[in-house]
Amino acid sequence: MKRRKFIIKSVLASAGISLLSNSLSAFNQNHNLKNTEMTQNNSTIFPLTIATWNFPNASKKAGELLANGANVLDAVEQGVMVEEADIRNTTVGKGGAPDRDGNVTLDACIMSPKGDAGAVVYLKHTSKAASVARKVMEETPHVMLAGEGADLFAIQQGFEKEELFTESSKEAYKEWLKRKEYKPIINIENHDTIGMLCIDENGDLAGACTSSGLSYKVNGRVGDSPIIGSGLFIDNEIGGAVATGMGEAIMKSVGSFLIVELMRQGKSPQEACEEAINRIIKANPNYKEFQAAFIAVNKKGEIGSHCIQKGFSYVKYQDGKNENIPSSYNF
Repeated sequence: MKRRKFIIKSVLASAGISLLSNSLSAFNQNHNLKNTEMTQNNSTIFPLTIATWNFPNASKKAGELLANGANVLDAVEQGVMVEEADIRNTTVGKGGAPDRDGNVTLDACIMSPKGDAGAVVYLKHTSKAASVARKVMEETPHVMLAGEGADLFAIQQGFEKEELFTESSKEAYKEWLKRKEYKPIINIENHDTIGMLCIDENGDLAGACTSSGLSYKVNGRVGDSPIIGSGLFIDNEIGGAVATGMGEAIMKSVGSFLIVELMRQGKSPQEACEEAINRIIKANPNYKEFQAAFIAVNKKGEIGSHCIQKGFSYVKYQDGKNENIPSSYNF
């Protein structure tokens, strides 16, 4: 009798364990499915494109390319090319305002998800500065080429020789020669750069920065735009940042690199941008006389932006929509 009761209890216990095991298995399957669904939902923030100032045509171009599965480096390059080719934009590419001696010169850099980088400075004969910078990155053992060497390299790589000085820019230059005043106007003359950051559907980052520099600058002047770590910096494990505004102040702070390193230490993109601007303010007693601005994005797709003076904005392209977003500022 005792043996029979023992067997019955054993069978019931075994059945209970089996039922519990099946229940736990079903729970784990449902839980894992929900986690997978959450991951898929979170990934819908990508692809993502952000760019300095309100350049909706450029951000749309890059965003649409990414949406169609384009390589993230191709997307960021072709995105900034939109503004390099727009002669109405007097601060980027063809039609850019000249230096004080009448030379239109272009600066640009580009970075890939692998951390590779290329740059050109004082480019005078092709508007596609970011594309030449990419060729420097991919076809040479160098990071930067300058002046005549950069132009010669561009021709050797198949870029057409162009006249960058347009008729409208020449007329504006003639008017400037009558007074020869150099006084940067906040958010106008400093509106001199398109810096773009893209994240593809896999979460990989690339960036580009291109500019004709400050209007009527001293012949030979180079700003932050082509300087890796100042005008642009990408770390595919962390995020990226780009800058615009008074390049001298940005170069002295190595601002874009600083922002990425602050994000590495745990700061949000917004906190990192604010810290970078605060350091520029602290180091420059004349900070109220110029603009400096940053945008940044981390691997989660979180965005930050901050500037010294009111008036800077950035454009975001996501889910087929462009949005021009005013930046936070100090003054």
